[in-house]
Amino acid sequence: MSYSKKESYDKATTDQIQKNYKEIIESVGEDVQREGLLKTPERAAKAMQFLTQGYTQDPVKILKAAVFHEGYNNMVLVKDIELYSLCEHHMLPFYGKVHVAYIPDGKIVGLSKIPRVVDVFARRLQVQERLTHQILECIDGALSPLGVAVIVEAAHMCMMMRGVEKQNSMTTTSAFTGVFKNAETRNEFLKLTGAKS
Repeated sequence: MSYSKKESYDKATTDQIQKNYKEIIESVGEDVQREGLLKTPERAAKAMQFLTQGYTQDPVKILKAAVFHEGYNNMVLVKDIELYSLCEHHMLPFYGKVHVAYIPDGKIVGLSKIPRVVDVFARRLQVQERLTHQILECIDGALSPLGVAVIVEAAHMCMMMRGVEKQNSMTTTSAFTGVFKNAETRNEFLKLTGAKS
């Protein structure tokens, strides 16, 4: 997700998170006065606010800002949407791609809004399973389409850097509503995305 405007942060929140990061750095045995770490607590505080900005955004409002009445009733697919999120269990990143499709029932949405909805839910402390359903339920609720399909494919740093340390593992989650529960429609979606679900 790219931004043309300068990022802004609440000073009181930044100061509190910065203080907490400073204590964490000291707790692991580092010297926060070391040159390379002098600004790290502030940078980390701002990064954490950026990575969790989804809590302050309304995905339904984003979708409803660009809904258009249209008679098109075939599949609309936005695939390979980049995904970056934080695992709520270890606060380590997971990343990958999301494929989202819906079949309109009189209403379509501006295509850029679908990746924005993905970002809103991804920019929170998450588990992949919940993220998949939140994207699906948001689009289904806002557009009332004939069906929605979501597949998330992600690599989890909590499995790669620690724990089982499996660097090549990928996790795939999927969710379907409406006509996507029909095997023929679902298979068309899977074929178009190249996903394995």
